[in-house]
Amino acid sequence: MHIFDRLKNGDLVRLDDPEFALVGEVVDRTLALIPQLNGATDTGSVRDILGDIIGQDIDKSTTIFAPFYTNFGRFTSIGKNVFINHACSFLDLGGITIEDHVLIGPRVNLITENHPLDKTERRNLICKAIIIKRNAWIGAGATILPGVTIGENAVVAAGAVVSRDVPADTVVGGIPAKVIKHL
Repeated sequence: MHIFDRLKNGDLVRLDDPEFALVGEVVDRTLALIPQLNGATDTGSVRDILGDIIGQDIDKSTTIFAPFYTNFGRFTSIGKNVFINHACSFLDLGGITIEDHVLIGPRVNLITENHPLDKTERRNLICKAIIIKRNAWIGAGATILPGVTIGENAVVAAGAVVSRDVPADTVVGGIPAKVIKHL
């Protein structure tokens, strides 16, 4: 199985894997484009450059404010009518899916990458996808960890750290995030 498939599949991927250079090539390209994205002077340019990074046309109904950070970019998918505020960071080797009508506050971190607890394996990667369902709202400074799905219409409170799936039509908050209200 190709390294990109293994990353998205949640397999342990060693940094000394012979195919890891392919990841490095995408990372280098992305790192070269991020300064252009963050130097853009209008949201249309930000959208176009991010579309180039992720390899997908981003719908004109979607707005992304710079600065924006990603280490890879190729495994991110962004729907229509999405709003991504300033200073968000997406680590997407495991895959990030943002469905339509999602709101993402400033300084939100979407982290699909993790490392094994075993000290002899710790420098290797285990990645799991993040899925943010339609009409969800992620509050300022929230962190979504690997493998989490945010349910449709759910709200993640500002500053929350989400380590488990969030049911649809709920509000979660805290560290670790817990359901605090049903909508």
